[in-house]
Amino acid sequence: MQKKVAVFFGGNSNEHEISIITGMLCANLLRGADYDVLPVYITRENALYVGEMHAVTDFRTVSKKWKKLRFCTGGLETERGKKFPVDVALNCCHGGAGEDGTLSALFKWHRIRSASPEAAVSSVFMDKSLTKIAARGLGLPVLEGVTVKEGEKVELPFPFPVIVKPAKLGSSIGIKVAADEGELREALSLAFTLDDSALIEPYVAKKRDLNCAACRVKGEIILSPVEEVFSQGDILSFHEKYEGGNEKHSQIPAEISDEITKKVHLCTEKLYEGFHVTGVVRADFLLVGEEVFFNELNTVPGSLACYLFGNSLTDSKNFLVSLVEEALSRPALEKPTVTTGILDSSVFTSKGGKRLFRP
Repeated sequence: MQKKVAVFFGGNSNEHEISIITGMLCANLLRGADYDVLPVYITRENALYVGEMHAVTDFRTVSKKWKKLRFCTGGLETERGKKFPVDVALNCCHGGAGEDGTLSALFKWHRIRSASPEAAVSSVFMDKSLTKIAARGLGLPVLEGVTVKEGEKVELPFPFPVIVKPAKLGSSIGIKVAADEGELREALSLAFTLDDSALIEPYVAKKRDLNCAACRVKGEIILSPVEEVFSQGDILSFHEKYEGGNEKHSQIPAEISDEITKKVHLCTEKLYEGFHVTGVVRADFLLVGEEVFFNELNTVPGSLACYLFGNSLTDSKNFLVSLVEEALSRPALEKPTVTTGILDSSVFTSKGGKRLFRP
């Protein structure tokens, strides 16, 4: 019997459209791998829909033929109660409540097995300021940074220029370089229109952007080749990432020494193993001279990092199959709970209760 894989994409996020692209890629590849695929589109208002969905052009409007869904134990159901039991869920939602752990928590709450990272890991690494704390806990090298909440006074322990990032956004949205106090105020104003906190770091002009993905297959951690991503400006922009802003966007494998490759692989493996990550993630690094600094961890990477594990659509399909099968092979989702019996105790009789809760 075919296993049903629910592919979730969209959501209330600045990366809504990119998520649709990833979702359709994964849904169509898994359809070709003999799975019963349930595409679940999440609108910007966080409504869930199922229906005939095969191409990105299907999402210019919500089709009247699509059925609205809600979660239920073990899967999803329509408003009229038609159930869609789910064997495995695959999260393709970039940013927002899709990537910050909310969707992962809903999977766990409704006892749906997931082929993607769990809620705690997703939540920590969605926030760039928490990412630094987590990385330092594992002894990984990171750049200095200051987190500023909206309305707080800024005190920089390092000189200009600096780079300002909305703390919980991705895809380079809202990121600006500031050379002085005036530009810093402008950059923070932009960041706070999109997020309630911002991360400020020293801007490093002569650096290289490196990426490495990791997943688990048959119990073993698998690391991708190291990718170098190129930019023509101060930062790698959204346009360059997704709209072909460069003639040569990236190189796989990167032209770096074996020693630097080893450093990147070691850091990526430490993150994956240290936080007991499931599914696929992509770690991003900055190479400054011969030093490697961990930058961030993407728990829902673009295209689910399929391209880092192979050159063809067949390779990508096989990679997604490995994620699904790994999820299916993991132990049951829940351990038994304990009943303490304290409510049957005399402590909570009328007399005892008065004594216990007397003001």
